[in-house]
Amino acid sequence: MEITIVTIIIAYICGSISSAILICRFKKLPDPRTIGSKNPGTTNISRINKKIAIIVLLLDILKGAIPMWLAQILNIPTFWLGTIPIVTCMGHIYPIFFKFCGGKGMATAFGALTTISLNLSGLMFCIWSITVLLSGFASLGSIITLTIIPFYTWLFYPQYALQITILAIIILIQHQSNAQRLINGRENNIWKS
Repeated sequence: MEITIVTIIIAYICGSISSAILICRFKKLPDPRTIGSKNPGTTNISRINKKIAIIVLLLDILKGAIPMWLAQILNIPTFWLGTIPIVTCMGHIYPIFFKFCGGKGMATAFGALTTISLNLSGLMFCIWSITVLLSGFASLGSIITLTIIPFYTWLFYPQYALQITILAIIILIQHQSNAQRLINGRENNIWKS
């Protein structure tokens, strides 16, 4: 149990490392929490610098995967293994190092779920990509993906279904403002920006 607790703490700390904020500081760029959507995530970073946004995306995916790899190596029980993505994403959303002001957690969740199953992460990528290509809204891609993934998990990975459903709900809550802007027609279209 001690190893499980340590792994959960590591997952939160890993999630709390905001690549968006750190890279912007290193490159002497504006703090992403002060511009655009004020969100230190890939979409907002792309408004500052698209190349840096790709780096942020990859690092956020990696920080979701690393705690899961560690947990799998340490062979922690299945239930607790399923909670690692939740804890890592909570670190990303509420980072202890950055006054609990973080991103929305989509890329970090994707990274974590990649280690559970490439089929699961592949489905996430396909749903998100198709939605974004057809609509031009990254947030709509996230919302639709997060709505579908729990059903897929209940069918094919029931041992993780509860945790992934909770994770999807947490990240959907982070997209409330996006959903409101989509309804009101005020959400930024990535093809037009």
